[in-house]
This record gives sequence, structure tokens and C-alpha cells, in this order.
Amino acid sequence: MSAKHPIVAITGSSGAGTTTVKRAFEHIFWREKIHPVIIEGDSFHRYDRNEMKQKVAESEGVKPFSHFGEDANLFDKLEELFHQYGKNGTGERRYYLHSDEEAEPYKQEPGTFTPWEALPDNTDLLFYEGLHGGVATDKSNVAQWVDLLVGVVPIVNLEWIQKIHRDTAERGYSPEVVADTILRRMPDYVTCITPQFSRTHINFQRVPTVDTSNPFIARDIPTPDESFVVIRFKDPEKQDFPYLQNMISDSFMSRPNILVVPGSKMGFAMEIILTPMIHELMKNKRA
Repeated sequence: MSAKHPIVAITGSSGAGTTTVKRAFEHIFWREKIHPVIIEGDSFHRYDRNEMKQKVAESEGVKPFSHFGEDANLFDKLEELFHQYGKNGTGERRYYLHSDEEAEPYKQEPGTFTPWEALPDNTDLLFYEGLHGGVATDKSNVAQWVDLLVGVVPIVNLEWIQKIHRDTAERGYSPEVVADTILRRMPDYVTCITPQFSRTHINFQRVPTVDTSNPFIARDIPTPDESFVVIRFKDPEKQDFPYLQNMISDSFMSRPNILVVPGSKMGFAMEIILTPMIHELMKNKRA
């Protein structure tokens, strides 16, 4: 962890909704005139799209292989970046090119990586969004270098519904293929993804108020108005809960460290809660 070069990480699995938190942070950075360097978690996968397909095919009937697991990712490289940035504000990054649109400026095929490049100079903080911002294994401990770790973790059936709808509508996969992917990822989900949420400083968990008992036949994603967001704080003594409840209408405390807000207020709640945390990081940085 570093006061001079702070690191903020959003961690959540595929389909969890980390984009909502990313957008909240973007609003905060814009308002506070903070210049971050952005790190995309996908850029630390070990294999490009074609190589990954081959690895998955080779692992069938042996050991499940997925983007969630250590073997498919450069955890050591990610830890090295966090350590180096925290020490002197430098490091290297690259991009994973998801689509033709992203790949065209680089004259590369989609599903490939750009070359590694040095981070820009004079950034205020490092902002990571991806699968493994709080990962820790026997070989690598990324979480130890993060100054503010935010988890985004809907209840698992909702997470699956969101992934199924996204992958079928935007990526052209069949529901059967997406279901197979979910099953193949489950061992790595349990060992690499879930433990991160015990290390986070704050968790946002969306809980639907409609029946999601069979996510594989759900026809639509529960709307924000059909859900609550359970917000868990690692250090509740640092929070002014009466102020938060006054600012976020219809919110309530379910435990001394848990605030529950209506799903439609999720983005607003994130900005109200996270802005003072960013202020604290910037105050320490200036000091």
C-alpha cells in the first residue's frame, strides 16, 4: 500500500456489474480533477483468444480451465505492477482487444494483446477494474498493495442471469454454451474469485426481490427497482451512517456494518460513499 501513489481496485466476476462502479468512479475523478491511469483486468490474462480456446479444449476431462484461475492469468505480473506503481508511480500495461472496433487502430486481430508499454507520467492514482484486483494465492498476493479495494458481487443467481443475457445478446453465444462456461469456471470461482470479497474495504451486493431461483430460464434481468443493494463496510467506525441514511432515502441498517439501499439508488450511493474515501487517499498523497 502507498500514500504517495495510491491504488484503487474494483473486483468482481464476469457479469457482476463492475461497470456501474467504474462509472461512479469516473464521475468522482472528473469532479475532483483526479488524473488516474486505467488498468483493465483482461489485459493480464495469460493467453489470447485462440490460445485460450486451445487450452480449454486440452483441459476437457482433465482439469477445468478458465479465465478465473491462476493458470490462465499473469498474477505475478499484476502484483509486480501494483508494487512498482505504489513505490514510484511507474509500471507497464497493455490492452486486450475485445472487438474489431478496438483492434482496428492497432492493425491487429480482435482477441489479441497490444505490446506492453510504460505507464504515463504524473498520474494521481492507479485504477484497476477486473476479475482479480484482490486476489491472493500461494504464489502471488495482489491484494496487499491495494489502498482501496471495492467488491461488486450480486447474489450468484443474479450474476449468472446477467452473464447469460450479456453473452447471448452481445457476444452471440447460445444459452447452453454460456451454462457450460459457468460450470467450467466454478472451481476457479470458489478458489480465486470468492475469497477476494473477504479482503475488500467495501462490498456492493445486489439482491433481487423477484424469483431468480432458476437463472437458466430467466427471460429478463431484474431491474434496479426490483432489487436492493447490500453494502458491507470493513471499517464501519469510519462511516457516518445517520448522514448516509439521511442522504439515501429508504435506506436502512441491517447490521452494524451493513447499509441496505434501494437498487435504483445504487449509483448515487456509490458516489456518496466512495467520494470521501477518494478524498482521504488524495489528502494522504498530498501530505
